[in-house]
Amino acid sequence: MTDRFIPRLICSLLLALLAGLAQASDPAADGAASENQETYRKALQSIAEGRKDDAIRMLEQVIRSEAKHAGAWLDLALIRCALGQREEAERLFVHIEQNFDPPPGILELIAQSRAGGCAGWQPLSQTSVSIGRGLSQNVNQGTRANGTDLGLPVDLPVSDEFRPMHDQYNALTVDYMRELTGNGAMGFAQFQGRRYDQLNDYDTVSLFVGAEAPWRVGDVTVRGSALAGLVTLGGQLYQRQAQAQVRATMPWTLPYGTRLQLSGSINHLQYLTLRNFDANTAELRSQLLYRDDALYATASASYMNDHAIADRPGGDRSGWLFSSLVRYQLLRDLTGELGVSRQTWNNRSAYSPGLIDVVRRQRTNVWRGMLSYAVTRNQAIVVEGRLIRNSENISLFEYNDKQLQISWQWQSQ
Repeated sequence: MTDRFIPRLICSLLLALLAGLAQASDPAADGAASENQETYRKALQSIAEGRKDDAIRMLEQVIRSEAKHAGAWLDLALIRCALGQREEAERLFVHIEQNFDPPPGILELIAQSRAGGCAGWQPLSQTSVSIGRGLSQNVNQGTRANGTDLGLPVDLPVSDEFRPMHDQYNALTVDYMRELTGNGAMGFAQFQGRRYDQLNDYDTVSLFVGAEAPWRVGDVTVRGSALAGLVTLGGQLYQRQAQAQVRATMPWTLPYGTRLQLSGSINHLQYLTLRNFDANTAELRSQLLYRDDALYATASASYMNDHAIADRPGGDRSGWLFSSLVRYQLLRDLTGELGVSRQTWNNRSAYSPGLIDVVRRQRTNVWRGMLSYAVTRNQAIVVEGRLIRNSENISLFEYNDKQLQISWQWQSQ
């Protein structure tokens, strides 16, 4: 068993063995939920979220209030051991053995922890790779509008380079994630590349790196993250991005076991090959999530305000993004996924006064379907299709696209 499974092993064993520990704890703690039990529940949640330092603080608070809370003693000993605090963990193990009557499963868990030597915190890490082959019917987001449809003072022909062009492509995605601290901070990186067979001016490469850290504000779990990235187009540096985000999971009990997340973010875009298109975008999002053994579903609504830093055509704009996704395990090794999104943008001024005296209104609908077949425990074959409909009140910018991709995916165990 590799080191990266140690934290998961602790959590899973705790869930299975807490029932046995409850028999050895003070009967008063088995009644209605008290403030002390609520603190213990929060400690267990902190363990599940990887916030070990927070869990230690809360478990010590539980023990000070209830010295015979066997579950808190064991959790605290295991966390100390996982963090490499051998002497403190041993003191806690001895206390459990001398003051409680641990069942055989608990004694075996303690023996295994001692045998491991409390080697210290081992950061979790995970890598995933996806290699795909796909096709797109409208690589360049070309228009089917005619010169007479553009609403211009004069009729202008639309050259072939602005008509839809289709091509096939190869795609590569690599994701990497690693724990940075013992209290749940994570670092991550993503590389994506797409190379077309013929239309190499539209080849893209992107690299993003960032970090995320969790903390608690009362009963609310909050995660803050920051990322930065570069995007190339046709072999040239095209865009720089930077984003800061705060996401909070609300503690409220909602119908059907759903959870509510609220988030806010600021995103900065800088274009290296376009003038006057740099912008800062602020987004507020609410998201409902549901998960059980076979089903994952989410629905979200976001309000966005996009501020043009320079004299961008159309000026500032605002809009909404609505999206939903359902993922369901159809068979033992087959998972299906359906998603739909609708994004709207409304500019605040005419796109190009004197030439296109229209305030731009953009509506983009995306439908997505996916089937994933697990070949082995950490490998899968994925087939994904997308249908894109971009409607505008300026016909020059309207486009439709259909995409189909088949991929092999691998994930480290």
